[in-house]
Amino acid sequence: MKRLDTTEESLARKYSSVLEEKIGGKLGKRRPAAKEPDISRQALPTRSLNYLDFKRENLPRSLSLYEKLCNRAERILKISPGRKTADELQQYITLCHLESTPGGAISLAIITALIVALVGGAMGFLLVKSMVATFYGVGMGLFILAALLKAPEFLANNFRLAASNQMVQCIFYVATFMRHTSNLELAIRFSADRLTPPLAIDLKKILWDVETGRYDTIKESLDSYLETWRKWNLEFIEAFHLIEGSLYEPSEDRRLNMIDKSLDVMLQETYDKMLRYSHDLKSPVTMLYMLGIVLPVLGLVILPMAASFLTSDTPSTTIALNIAILYNIILPFVLYYMTKLVLSKRPTGYGEQDISESNPQLQPLKNIILRAGSSFIQINPLWLTIGITVFSVFAGLVPLMLGAIIPHEALLQEAPLDQALGFKFLEYKQTPTGLAGPYGIGATILSFFIPVGIGIGLGLYYRIRSKNVLKLREEAKALEDEFSAALFQLGNRIGDGLPLELAIGKVSEVMPGTKSGEFFALVSQKVVRDGMSVERAIFDQKRGALLSFPSPLIESSMKVLIEGAKKGPMVASAAMINVSQYIKDIHRVDERLKDLMSDIISDMKQQVGVLAPAIAGIVVGITSMIVSIISRLSEQLSAITEFSSSSAAVPSGLLNLFGNGVPTYFFQIIIGLYIVEVTIILTQLINGVENGSDKVAERYLLGTNLIRGTIIYGLVAFAITMLFNIIAASIIGGIAQPVV
Repeated sequence: MKRLDTTEESLARKYSSVLEEKIGGKLGKRRPAAKEPDISRQALPTRSLNYLDFKRENLPRSLSLYEKLCNRAERILKISPGRKTADELQQYITLCHLESTPGGAISLAIITALIVALVGGAMGFLLVKSMVATFYGVGMGLFILAALLKAPEFLANNFRLAASNQMVQCIFYVATFMRHTSNLELAIRFSADRLTPPLAIDLKKILWDVETGRYDTIKESLDSYLETWRKWNLEFIEAFHLIEGSLYEPSEDRRLNMIDKSLDVMLQETYDKMLRYSHDLKSPVTMLYMLGIVLPVLGLVILPMAASFLTSDTPSTTIALNIAILYNIILPFVLYYMTKLVLSKRPTGYGEQDISESNPQLQPLKNIILRAGSSFIQINPLWLTIGITVFSVFAGLVPLMLGAIIPHEALLQEAPLDQALGFKFLEYKQTPTGLAGPYGIGATILSFFIPVGIGIGLGLYYRIRSKNVLKLREEAKALEDEFSAALFQLGNRIGDGLPLELAIGKVSEVMPGTKSGEFFALVSQKVVRDGMSVERAIFDQKRGALLSFPSPLIESSMKVLIEGAKKGPMVASAAMINVSQYIKDIHRVDERLKDLMSDIISDMKQQVGVLAPAIAGIVVGITSMIVSIISRLSEQLSAITEFSSSSAAVPSGLLNLFGNGVPTYFFQIIIGLYIVEVTIILTQLINGVENGSDKVAERYLLGTNLIRGTIIYGLVAFAITMLFNIIAASIIGGIAQPVV
């Protein structure tokens, strides 16, 4: 994307020529008593030469796809919603920068829901030939309708959450720039260049609207944009109004005080709103844990017994399919929707950015890097995930594939492999509805490959994609934590009259062994040994020190240092001291926010990462034992009838009471996949509450929880299943001995 060279001198020359034409004379050097705000229509072009191209490059693909689908649906089915509904939907659409209409969003929801309901209902009625499956198909259409009607609000909340995480940084960048250069337009551009989407898109749009003539001044464009946040972030509006007001202050001290006040207001309101949010969060989190983990998982203990009463008339695969739809589709959908409702109420926070998105040179850190001689090979971790998933699913489906290949007569007989192993490997059974199975312990063990393989595969993908980036960001974060003290010392050194080059070297000498000392030592080394200017030593595209310490906050601080040094040492000194105070205030509030969330978040992490997989593993073992006992009881009752001379020896009602039950093979896959889904959903909730829209932290947390959770689940489920099957075998053996 092409960037224009915009300097303060060119701006001054441009405005000077305009004013000279209007007053018909030359401008003098005398400074006016009262400053006029620099918000004229003569705006410089935005950094993006075409805002629409910029939006397409930076908006997520999901938004672009949704936008296209809405526009196509509106051409097929034109619907005019009510005024109130249209205004509400338009507010959400505008917030997301979507080029669609409320009518298009409703048309897409209706068309998609009708297609899903008709296709799903027809498949359930014609193929499965089950009214329950038909009901699920029609119900899925209704779910789709409700979800797509809420889609604009859902997308707007995601956009708002991501943008809100950047608002503190936005005010910091604007206030930092405004302290040394009282120009609102340049300050907004300075902030937009250092932020990532989505808030960067909003700031670009403010500048774009002025250039294209939609608004006459940058203030009008900014005020119009701020109104879109009145419903959610009043502190953001108030902070910008204070910054705007500083443009009109004739006193330099009052101007600086208003700028400082803007950041104070933003930080204090952020803390107050997060405090209220943390108090209101305990009840929803408890309900989500009970609804998402405790009740569904414990309910699975009852399902094997309930299913055993149905399998005499209903195929076990049909019952397993219905349970899978409930546990792997409906419950995760409800849980996901509830977590989004909880996150939609999260106020403005202080979040981190994905530094790899703003720095293309860091993109290789997301891949697997292998060294081949003197060169390096990059492998996308997606291929590793696909390989693990395909292998695990294939291994888990082996019992079903063998059941489809081996003749039915051979499946119903005891195989030589069963005699060699000492237990039944597949164990298919003949039922009134056809062949049922596999019930064997070998099939159950192989079924563990499916959820565990999928969980570990996804976990490795997320962990590899985020581990190196997060490590580099943590190093930059460590530098930021101590950077305020380094900037304060740098400001004092410059204020004492030392040249900038020497001041940087002195700061590196008094801070040995720290990240800040390493940063300034690297800058000093490039200046002294390589003969580079301070600006090149910091910002050079190929050799600059920022390449080793990628941080937007540090970059902006150094940019302010360079711009301040051009105006004199005292200006640079004051700028560094004030930036130091800004950084200290931001980190103080950030630590207070983490303290607010620590109790709730720590409990949720333990529940999602350890307790839920362990409980699910125990439930699988109990389910296996119950199914095994019920199945053996059914066989024993049938054996009694065969060997008994009297048909009345066993009442017919008791004989028909128990079926073979749903195989543990299917139950285990359902429970395991549910645990993977719940882990993903609740991990996103944990990250959203703690970090806001921080994709790097979310991926790393997902990788950690998925790998750890699925391993715990697999080990506990395997151990409990083997133990309880041994217990079940001893129980059935004890019952069988008197019969024999």
